[in-house]
Amino acid sequence: MSDVMMNSKSRRDAQSLATRALIVRSALHLMLERGYIPTTIVAIASEAGVAVQTVYNSVGGKAAILSAVLDLASVQPIDDDIDAAPLRSRIGSAGSAAEVVRILTEWIADLNERTSGVHRVISQASGVDTDITELETRRSTQRLMQYGEVATALRSRHSLRAGLSDHEAAAAVWSLGHPHVYRSLVLDLGWSVPAYRDWLGKALQGALSPPGARGGANDQI
Repeated sequence: MSDVMMNSKSRRDAQSLATRALIVRSALHLMLERGYIPTTIVAIASEAGVAVQTVYNSVGGKAAILSAVLDLASVQPIDDDIDAAPLRSRIGSAGSAAEVVRILTEWIADLNERTSGVHRVISQASGVDTDITELETRRSTQRLMQYGEVATALRSRHSLRAGLSDHEAAAAVWSLGHPHVYRSLVLDLGWSVPAYRDWLGKALQGALSPPGARGGANDQI
């Protein structure tokens, strides 16, 4: 393939990615503002300034769009001070078990703050769209598997509570860090995000760490 053809393909690929990103950002804005059902493909296309068929070609139907919207919200920092690096890489560089729990606490709290609006849309949509129900279940399962890596990291540091299996530890993190818990405490009951973060750190420390490691939870988290 000639350099001219390669450059042309690269430009087309870059343009396709830019178009897809524009569509997903437009969908994020509309779904947070209007909800899932009122946000039609036509509305998304109009907001993005593209043809309806371009939406289907670039992203897919509404369920695929909502999945892409969740991905965007998950990696889009609230501000420049937030580290949105993947959990695996951050935990892999942790120097101690206390740091693992601290990183986990910050990661869950930041992620839930970024994605709370999208998860509300997903919860509402899952009642009327089976594709969204499947999306919600799939993402929930992915979180559970991801938290299994946290259990492995703690066990490798001999810092996982005795008698607690990796699967049970992952389930504890999954339950405490669930987006619905964030929504109930922060959005429904009015907790501040710092209060939620503080509670989450203590709860994770208590659920995962050996009794002797819990006394300094306030200092470590």
